[in-house]
Amino acid sequence: MSVQQTLSIIIPVFNEGATIHLILNKVQAVTLIGDMQKQIIVVNDASTDNSIEELEAYAKRNPAMPLEIISHENNKGKGAALHSGIEKATGDYVIIQDADLEYDPEEYNMLLKPALDGFADVVYGSRFMGGKPHRILFYWHSVGNKFLTSLSNIFTGLNLTDMETCYKMFRRDIIQGLKLKEKRFGFEPEVTSKISKIKNIRIYEVGISYYGRTYREGKKINWKDGFRAIYCILRYNLFS
Repeated sequence: MSVQQTLSIIIPVFNEGATIHLILNKVQAVTLIGDMQKQIIVVNDASTDNSIEELEAYAKRNPAMPLEIISHENNKGKGAALHSGIEKATGDYVIIQDADLEYDPEEYNMLLKPALDGFADVVYGSRFMGGKPHRILFYWHSVGNKFLTSLSNIFTGLNLTDMETCYKMFRRDIIQGLKLKEKRFGFEPEVTSKISKIKNIRIYEVGISYYGRTYREGKKINWKDGFRAIYCILRYNLFS
């Protein structure tokens, strides 16, 4: 008789009070392959809106949901929120889920399949491959993303198409075994650099959909984060 496995879903939150219930509804509705269970860890990074009140109210309305809420007293950044969530994860696999509605939790199973089939230790969801729907936005963001991915690939030796993707799934022992430092959006290039150095690591990529937001709709990443990503690619590939 096989042991039931669990997926830990880490959701960093900063000022998503208006829509956090929508993404939690989607996460709750997903039926995972392999009869996997869920551990849902939401990390409120000192939001200044009503995010924490909405989260606590949601938890009360859904007492059977495996939902854990962590709150930072001070705003530390997305990377720091992910560090807190990763530390608390107990599942066999860990996946990152942004609190907005840009990524579809129904696609968790696409990332899980190569791992559960015994092929992958880490799976990235790429917005630039496959036939899934993608909202058309921000030409220069696309150029910048592809540049950062290519620069990262040069140093890591990987052939990823979307290093900056939110959807990254790891075996828990792998992600908890890394010493991660980046507190903000430098998490993506840092974690990519560090997993690429693990001997015999098996990294896969699957195409996912992308329902991007505009800045008016709440998008937070900006050009400064792009320069930080370049710094992190150089730092964690050349000087660590």
